[in-house]
Amino acid sequence: MTDVLPGVLADLTSHRGVVVDSPPGAGKSTLVVKATKEMVSSGQLPLMIVAQTNEQVDDLISRLITALPPGVVIGRLSAQGYVPTPRVAAHASVTVGSKVADLGPALIVIGTAAKWATLNDGQWPWAIVDEAYQMRSDMLLRIANRFDKALFVGDPGQLDPFSVVESERWNGLTWDPMQSAVAVLLRHNPHLPVHRLPVSWRLPFSAAPVVSQAFYPFTGFSSGTGDGDRRLSLTTASFGGGPVDAAVETAAATGWALYELPNRHTLRTDAEAAAACASLAQRFLERGAVAYSEQAPDGAPVTASRIAIGAAHRDQVAAIRSYLPPSSEITVDTANRLQGREYDVTIVLHPLSGRRDATAFHLESGRLCVLASRHRHACVVVARAGIPELLDAHPSTEPVHLNVPVKFPDGWEANQSIMAHLNGHRVNV
Repeated sequence: MTDVLPGVLADLTSHRGVVVDSPPGAGKSTLVVKATKEMVSSGQLPLMIVAQTNEQVDDLISRLITALPPGVVIGRLSAQGYVPTPRVAAHASVTVGSKVADLGPALIVIGTAAKWATLNDGQWPWAIVDEAYQMRSDMLLRIANRFDKALFVGDPGQLDPFSVVESERWNGLTWDPMQSAVAVLLRHNPHLPVHRLPVSWRLPFSAAPVVSQAFYPFTGFSSGTGDGDRRLSLTTASFGGGPVDAAVETAAATGWALYELPNRHTLRTDAEAAAACASLAQRFLERGAVAYSEQAPDGAPVTASRIAIGAAHRDQVAAIRSYLPPSSEITVDTANRLQGREYDVTIVLHPLSGRRDATAFHLESGRLCVLASRHRHACVVVARAGIPELLDAHPSTEPVHLNVPVKFPDGWEANQSIMAHLNGHRVNV
């Protein structure tokens, strides 16, 4: 990343925009923080920073405070009635307000794209847009008059912008609001420079080639660690040697496991699959998993806060949580909300598990990419048997629209690639 940053900032001085593509865990947020630090030291201020969620805004503020020189005031744009989170309220150099005028002398102003879109005044020479591929193009259009030059940082392989309303009416139009901000930006400005971060520092050696081949076939990346640099050990013996223990041991040894339930069409809130997700997460704790890595060469216990369970739907999340103790610190959430987060171990309820059909929502390559790329050590996929056959019976049939760029890889191909890999890590139930 240190090799990329000087070129990125140099291009930003001679172009109105620069795009930085990043695979999972390549350091998007770190790049944003370092770019901000460089711009502060070189006097490229004032600076506006755009993120997509309040969680991302607060995370960036927390990281910027520790990286920037003392005395640099950061303004946090928010809705009226916003109560600062502890990591924001703890810093005296962060001012909070619903308008720019409320932020006082802040030379760095950060807020969500939705909040920036409500402003009618203010002009900034520089801007940084984080998670730009998850930003709708209409949001960019609404804030583009607020800045002169911008750095766009994001992951092209993960979830596209989504909407709860039908959006077919805009298909093929150059101003389709459901296209990502970066897609529209590059479509209208093909001359803008695009940089790529080629190394993932999150995904282990066992996962980077799998995720790269499935979701980034044309802009592959590698792991920042080598074979054996990370390992997951279990400090207690198995509890009866059943399939749950077998899956935990397989994941600890190889980085992957497929916990395959019997082939069956089920409700979306498949009780057996939800219980299996919870049991697997609990078993990693019961087996005393310890993670060894470049960050913890002597080993660090895999605590509940370092385990996540991901699913496609909120009702599935609720079903899984019902099988965990009420006080459990294990994260359970949808792919949309897990995006950008990192854990030692993840349990994934496959979006196609138990389904009769393969809809566009469940075939969305970005959804599976997010779920399969949150871990630093191991990932266990819970699914009912029959997904490859389901994919064969429901090939991608999405209509092709004029003037709509085709996205590669499509969800059908990405799912087949992941299932082919997991075939060698299957634990039958």
